[in-house]
Amino acid sequence: MEVSAYPYDGGAMLIGVGGGTGSGKTTVAKALASSLQPNPVVLIALDNYYKDRPDLVAEQRASQNFDHPDALDLELLVSHLNQLKMGKPIDVPIYDFVTHRRTDRSIKIGACKVVILEGILTLAISSIRDKLSIKIYVETEDDIRFIRRLRRDIQERGRSLDSVIDQYLHQVRPMHQLYVESSKRYADLIIPEGGRNKVAIDLIASRIREHLVSESGKGRKE
Repeated sequence: MEVSAYPYDGGAMLIGVGGGTGSGKTTVAKALASSLQPNPVVLIALDNYYKDRPDLVAEQRASQNFDHPDALDLELLVSHLNQLKMGKPIDVPIYDFVTHRRTDRSIKIGACKVVILEGILTLAISSIRDKLSIKIYVETEDDIRFIRRLRRDIQERGRSLDSVIDQYLHQVRPMHQLYVESSKRYADLIIPEGGRNKVAIDLIASRIREHLVSESGKGRKE
């Protein structure tokens, strides 16, 4: 299935939303996109850029450390971010969390005004961070994040209780402490309570609208 963005002649403003697993990043990204309507906004999940590993058997793919930067196809992601900033279309890969493989489908994204990229490592990797106009970190209590992840992985990704707990203890929690938690020092804004923080969402949306109006004005002068 392919989904196209609204047509637009200029380059995209890139907004990054980082934070721990289950912190509410997707909720914040969606709330922000909703607040910016009718401006064309596209959401991209960092998770779709996990490397495809056809060389591994199913058990090996499932045991990969998906919370480490090496799990991401950074070359493809950075290339796509550069294309969006230049106003060019991209094809976002679709990752299947059941098979741990990249599917043969993609999401077609045309040139657009605003792109919101969300994922746990969005602010932790300099090659991504350097492309962002606004950097947001969503902060939520550890126990709440774990409960949300547990529910999601069991209900949506077919995982067992034991596998979720094992992955959290041996990969998710250590990687959060090593990469994710420290990345909030790069944030322009830290949002507590995730998408329920309407004040923060409105402030960010207002700043983005100002930028879009400014860019629109430059276009008319040119």
